[in-house]
Amino acid sequence: MDTTTPTGRAMWQMVGILAELERSLIQERTQAGRVAAMARGVKMGRKSLLSQQQITHARQLLAQGEPHDRVAHSLKVSRRTLYRALQG
Repeated sequence: MDTTTPTGRAMWQMVGILAELERSLIQERTQAGRVAAMARGVKMGRKSLLSQQQITHARQLLAQGEPHDRVAHSLKVSRRTLYRALQG
């Protein structure tokens, strides 16, 4: 495609317009799919590493004076993951 001529530039702009249209359509379909999945009750995002039972156990250990590092290590998660679970 020769973009030095008026016809070539017009064709190049049309290709750009079509690409932008396709991108917009993909975004709309993706958003519609997410809304439909959430309406069906699908939870988005990563699954929690700790179950509610493990969080309760961790709270009991911490109440008994166990250090956060040791509790996190026993649950095989990072200390940050433990903190997040305890906040939620």
